[in-house]
Amino acid sequence: MMMSMREISSIANEICPMHVVINHEGRITGVGPTLRKLRPDTEWLGSRFFRIFDLARPRRVRSTEDLIKTAGAKLHLNFRDAPQTGLKGVLAPFPEGKGGFINLSFGISVLEAVRDYDLTSADFSPTDLTIEMLYLVEAKSAAMEASRQLNLRLQGAKIAAEEQAFTDTLTGVKNRRAMDHILNRLIASGRDFSLMHVDLDFFKEVNDTLGHAAGDTVLQRVAKLMVQCTRQNDTVARVGGDEFVLIFEGLIDRIQLSGIARRLISSIEEPIPFGDKTCKISASAGTSLSAAFSEGLDAATLLHQADVALYAAKNAGRARHFFYQPGMEEQDPEA
Repeated sequence: MMMSMREISSIANEICPMHVVINHEGRITGVGPTLRKLRPDTEWLGSRFFRIFDLARPRRVRSTEDLIKTAGAKLHLNFRDAPQTGLKGVLAPFPEGKGGFINLSFGISVLEAVRDYDLTSADFSPTDLTIEMLYLVEAKSAAMEASRQLNLRLQGAKIAAEEQAFTDTLTGVKNRRAMDHILNRLIASGRDFSLMHVDLDFFKEVNDTLGHAAGDTVLQRVAKLMVQCTRQNDTVARVGGDEFVLIFEGLIDRIQLSGIARRLISSIEEPIPFGDKTCKISASAGTSLSAAFSEGLDAATLLHQADVALYAAKNAGRARHFFYQPGMEEQDPEA
């Protein structure tokens, strides 16, 4: 027996309270109760999905049709208005391109849920929050539906495990563990790559004068800028309080890398709003190239060289980018 849309909506609200339903025009026709709580003043129904959300990845998405084609892939979104909370989800399409159901239960961090919205366990399904990716269509048979739900549970569990193990909860980019894994994989593959170590200048002053909440806002904004300045197959990782590492697979051209560093430093220098205040920082960067090693390349040495180049940039006046050169250690008092 086919269920009514009201019954489907009621079930969806219970098992997946962080969801959005869109039609073929990209307009929102349904939204979960917890998502409404994040933006209680938003006119959800009838609004265009892309007016409320900024889709960071996949970057190829430019339209509703593109969005529906991402079915099964991880989506990285942000609210367009402040606070620009990061969300992750998966879209399940309706038949005949008539829209889709977007499960956002994969994405909001516990830190943001508590700090920004005072969410509690009552705002989420009592079941595993990472297993439900709903296809709200009538199954042809009970066996097919059971098989599909099992596959969705397994895929959801895999996504959740990967995100938890390799993601920095504050910024949404990779963490040090992920960076180590990717470096070891690249070294084993023998492919050329470059590693850029970026450290924020004057970040301590932001924390000291405006508080750690302002510092968190700065880190989230910087992480977003780094993602925008890199390619989809590159890696952005937060490896310390205000330290980031960017890994560029297959890219060792110094001119291109210098251009990326220049754009990144320039964008980070733009004032970052925090309430009625502005946070002003800059960034220094150092880069090491895998191609500089004729043999015996290892991650620790590559990271050390990028770090030496970074501090050479800081000692030269900050807001600069240097490539590692032999002999730099002699000029670095911390080497």
